[in-house]
Amino acid sequence: QVQLVESGGGLVQAGGSLRLSCAASGSIFSINAMGWYRQAPGKQRELVATITSGGNTDYADSVKGRFTISRANAKNTVYLQMNSLKPEDTAVYYCRTIIATTPSSSRVNYWGRGTQVTVSS
Repeated sequence: QVQLVESGGGLVQAGGSLRLSCAASGSIFSINAMGWYRQAPGKQRELVATITSGGNTDYADSVKGRFTISRANAKNTVYLQMNSLKPEDTAVYYCRTIIATTPSSSRVNYWGRGTQVTVSS
């Protein structure tokens, strides 16, 4: 079974920065992609940023130029550097991974438990 450990959430003033991290551990053969999603009260969960094993990235329009996603492959870890934070960024942020546990197994989507990010004005 795969476990995801998240850290870095908290309270920050508008214009400040936070750095989220998510480390995957357990029975892992390969990680195809990792990413971050967020969900605010009354809204659907939405994509923030993703990164593939080849380093290709995608960002939501609302965070382009402010957020940066990166990977430390040796540690099976994904980071989200969040700069110029706005109150609209307040949400629970979820780590997502797409993992194969054996060479012949299908890829499975795993989710972290979420970490709260609150931006005050």
